[in-house]
Amino acid sequence: MRKFGKWLGRILLVLVLVAAAVGLWKREEITRLLAVNSLFSQDKIVHNFSNMNTAFLNTPVDRGAGPTSTLTYGDAYTPPAAVDTWIKERNVTALVILKDGAITYENYFHGTQPEDRRISWSVAKSYLSALVGILIDEGTITSIDDPVTKYAPRLKGTAYDGASLRHVLNMASGVTFDEDYLDKNSDINRMGRILALGGKMDDFTAELTDTFAAPGAEWKYVSIDTHVVGMVVRGATGRSIADLLGEKVITPLGLEHEPYYLTDGVGTAFVLGGLNITTRDYARFGQMFLQGGQWQGQQIVPADWVNASTVPSAPTKTGEIGYGYQWWIPAGAAAGEYMARGIYGQYIYIDTARNVVIATNAADRKFREEGVAQQNIDMFRQIAKTQKGK
Repeated sequence: MRKFGKWLGRILLVLVLVAAAVGLWKREEITRLLAVNSLFSQDKIVHNFSNMNTAFLNTPVDRGAGPTSTLTYGDAYTPPAAVDTWIKERNVTALVILKDGAITYENYFHGTQPEDRRISWSVAKSYLSALVGILIDEGTITSIDDPVTKYAPRLKGTAYDGASLRHVLNMASGVTFDEDYLDKNSDINRMGRILALGGKMDDFTAELTDTFAAPGAEWKYVSIDTHVVGMVVRGATGRSIADLLGEKVITPLGLEHEPYYLTDGVGTAFVLGGLNITTRDYARFGQMFLQGGQWQGQQIVPADWVNASTVPSAPTKTGEIGYGYQWWIPAGAAAGEYMARGIYGQYIYIDTARNVVIATNAADRKFREEGVAQQNIDMFRQIAKTQKGK
């Protein structure tokens, strides 16, 4: 009996040592998984959204060695009480307003700072769209009507076989993908765990085989379509998205702080929502689009792509919010009114006629409640209408 107890003790010791070794080996993966599980918790969400690089794999997006582009200050905007109430209700963390290219209002809340590089979530999609427009203009991508498999042959035989680049830009691929952020077993949350554990986004995408409609027949917002856009870009160029975006968009904009992408385990950028940039720099991107793709005398994004990508071309339902090439167009929008939008309250709102850009970040855990999205649009419209200037 004493001998058995000695052997049992040795076995338990070995098991403890093995468990400790596995824990050390997988410590980073476990840390990232825990971060995913608590990412949106009430007591951590504000901090997490400004510090995503402390919990996830990431890669820098080169801003270049040039000077920071100037943002001047215009007539100060004093928000009415309704705006202050909205800021509190929507848990806004940063708000920057440009009128005629100059800052009229800038403020940060909940202990956040101007230099915080904030998670874009789906605002990142509009950046990728801009890159596609540049590559088409350069001839690297022949046409948005090319099948995605031309540039991403790995998608042959998957749910994306038969879809064109236009279809995925329009979120009209017809691919079945559950984007319920509140369901831990949804496709979008399974994808998040793959990202946290260092898996491969391309592998995840290539495993999708189900469709609910023919490509182009119906509109359904599925973020995995944007990853396919990224696969097309990488396949067409042989380069990473971070390198391309840095060279062709970020460096010419002269940002204040170097952005970064969250990545999967092999360094592939999380293009559908992993870009992290300061709020002022989000505003610079919006102002560049408002100016038809120009910035400080340089045509960064082709003007015809700016126009084509920001009008409702996707097969959305009549009278509802419209969708272009990874840009949103509010219902009843005036000409030149469109926005980039991300979960939990991230926006770049552009009103071309009034020459207004609004960049806002938030940690709004109630962003999916009925009426919240329209409340945000209504507030942006009110802010735009009440700006001083031309």
